[in-house]
Amino acid sequence: MDLSSLTAIDVHTHVEQDGHGCFALDQELLDASEKYFRAGQDRTPTVTAIAEHYRARNMAAVVFTVDAPAATGHPALSSEEIADAAAEHADVLIPFGSVDPHAGKAAVLRARRLVTEHGVRGFKFHPSLQAFEPNDVRYYPLYEAIAELGVPALFHTGQTGIGAGLPGGHGIKLRYSNPMLLDDVAADFPDLTVILAHPSVPWQDEAISVATHKANVYIDLSGWSPKYFPPQLVRAANTLLKRKVLFGSDFPVITPDRWLADFAALDLKDEVRPLILKDNAIEVLGLR
Repeated sequence: MDLSSLTAIDVHTHVEQDGHGCFALDQELLDASEKYFRAGQDRTPTVTAIAEHYRARNMAAVVFTVDAPAATGHPALSSEEIADAAAEHADVLIPFGSVDPHAGKAAVLRARRLVTEHGVRGFKFHPSLQAFEPNDVRYYPLYEAIAELGVPALFHTGQTGIGAGLPGGHGIKLRYSNPMLLDDVAADFPDLTVILAHPSVPWQDEAISVATHKANVYIDLSGWSPKYFPPQLVRAANTLLKRKVLFGSDFPVITPDRWLADFAALDLKDEVRPLILKDNAIEVLGLR
């Protein structure tokens, strides 16, 4: 990967379809999230489609799925296949893995294999979709393994578009994605890099507090158009957290084109923009 030639690194994109035509979510959840985000583009891109999209824009992207069969009953896409496919597009794609925390020791062993045998550069968790409290000590062996492997863990935080507008939110509980639960994780695993995904509405102040207090905690800015960012998040990104925030789109529900167009309108210092768009991600992902 030629870092000098990239204009940006998007740390948050979803693979929604594998090479066999299987989807990451069931149709009801796919339809609900498309309606919530008013996504007009392809909602179920493959690894190859994502690579083509970002290569055309001279950007790199972190790609992943969410492994949640215990909570959803829906078969997960294979993180192994995603990582191996991403390796064919190593000029623009950075693979993250995902394991179901409910799998216990099997999740720990799989996480190790994903890094050592398939080259994943981090892990994605979605506490609300996977239905787990991330600070429950039952999951600590998994974090210990990820910390030992030296790769970051990216956690969904705040409200989610998955299940939005459905009766009972499709059973998905928002409280699992309160960033204060991850303050415990960051404190107990100081060698684990934790990325809080998204503006953490309605817990934005909590996320800023955790990222300010814990040297090993970062925030990605995906899932919301920048024009809707809470003002305190913009202020923090422009000042005390300028080296702790990362560009993320949440592709395919939000495209990098839309995100970047709105980002350009934010009142940010000139020296902060390249940090958010690329430089911070290079450091957090260990790409140098």
